[in-house]
Amino acid sequence: MAAEEGQVIGVHTVEQWKEEIQKGNDSKKLIVVDFTASWCGPCRFIAPILAEIPKKTPEVIFLKVDIDEVKSVAEEWSVEAMPTFLFLKEGKEVDKVVGARKEELENAITKHKDATVATA
Repeated sequence: MAAEEGQVIGVHTVEQWKEEIQKGNDSKKLIVVDFTASWCGPCRFIAPILAEIPKKTPEVIFLKVDIDEVKSVAEEWSVEAMPTFLFLKEGKEVDKVVGARKEELENAITKHKDATVATA
């Protein structure tokens, strides 16, 4: 679905989470997951920055998960602070950025978007 390219997809249910992760795994694209919360100040600070990044990197899938809405997903990935940005490739965590750190976030996206997952 091309309409999803260049934007952050809000994930509101566990079913939707599984669906989006499966799409990412099938396409072998990098998935950047923003674990956020409505009450989190740094999350509000980084949100407009995060909204701009997908426009420049349509080859990356961006998901936004409110930890209060989809608690089990946050627990499954051991998310303890907001915002936490998880970088997934083919179902594996390849990187993690904790905190509203724009440069670190952009650097991690650049580093992983074209990299292939090393198979052991």
